[in-house]
Amino acid sequence: MAIEDEDKPKVKVSHEIGQDLSLLSVEELDHRIALLKEEIGRLEAAMTMKRATRAAADRFFKT
Repeated sequence: MAIEDEDKPKVKVSHEIGQDLSLLSVEELDHRIALLKEEIGRLEAAMTMKRATRAAADRFFKT
């Protein structure tokens, strides 16, 4: 393992896909849903930007 890997802070995962939900309260589930909706928005924004970049490159190289 590289030394750089040891220096990186560990990211706490607030939700894991497929995780057992039986021990979570309604409030915890609501919080996780809100976090996941925010993440979906972030992913959609990134995808939109990448599509725009790709479209610009396609237009540039077609000329």
